[in-house]
Amino acid sequence: MAKQEGKTIANRKVKDSAFTAYFGEPENACKLYAALGDGEVSPEDITYVTLEGVLFIARKNDLAFTVKNRVLVISEHQSTINENMPLRDLLYLGRTLEKLLDERMIYRRRLFQIPTPEFYVFYNGDEPCPPEKIMRLSDAFLDKTEHPMVELKVKVININLPSGHRLLRDCRPMYEYSWFIQRIKDYLGAGWIRDEAITQAVRDCKEEGILTEFMREHGSEVVNMLYTQWNYDDAVAVEREEAYEEGLNRGITKGVTEGIAKGRLAESRQVIYTFLDHLGEIPQDIRSRIESEQDAKVLKQWYTAAPGVKSFEEFRLCMDR
Repeated sequence: MAKQEGKTIANRKVKDSAFTAYFGEPENACKLYAALGDGEVSPEDITYVTLEGVLFIARKNDLAFTVKNRVLVISEHQSTINENMPLRDLLYLGRTLEKLLDERMIYRRRLFQIPTPEFYVFYNGDEPCPPEKIMRLSDAFLDKTEHPMVELKVKVININLPSGHRLLRDCRPMYEYSWFIQRIKDYLGAGWIRDEAITQAVRDCKEEGILTEFMREHGSEVVNMLYTQWNYDDAVAVEREEAYEEGLNRGITKGVTEGIAKGRLAESRQVIYTFLDHLGEIPQDIRSRIESEQDAKVLKQWYTAAPGVKSFEEFRLCMDR
């Protein structure tokens, strides 16, 4: 839990994830900070300012901490990349600054300096995703301009072991965490039931010397966290809550089922955008066609083709097949 001048910033209804518990330890957070390219730092320099239950519903998958005049907001996704993360992070930053600052400061004439914000999402889902990409708040703007007056960038880093991202090499805690999650996925993929897969992965960690101190101190707690994380009923409940929120935002009143379906279509579109980003700015005609397509099978065909195309013209031909 984060504390600010003796005050706890928390919502006890929110469940910790193994990710937040692990990187909630300053020793691991400072190694992550260094590996992101921001230089060495000691655990004593880390101050957590996490707002629990803001970015996600019913589960705590985010952390925020200040160090070296910066405030880093980091989040983890288990399954999909949420295209609204820049907007969520904008709201998160505002609430974090409210907790950090004396509101009287903003009315002074002299410039009041604030920590430099940085935003990261660490992705370990199963959908295709490049090793690294940037999400922008301006992608959500109704009126697109070349130089928006407000912008917020979120760096998405694929921490799945097969991604080969340099962070897995430079940050031992991230490598060990990803190794652990990958081992669970491997067992699930081999047909193991959830509880057995998690329990065996914990045993493997002990045998291989992975997450040694973390498992020694939190072993049974970690297992319980992961049971919750992979629990189907819990996942469905979260998805319904998020679908309901999306329905309210878009004026949808036909129920949760339709909201979930729309959410899955949005996820497929995001995968397509992820793979087309390397070609440059996505043309409006392609983006419009992707957004208007309502057939999940067609979108799947497109995101399967997207990684192999060399140009937007080639992708248009794939869309017309």
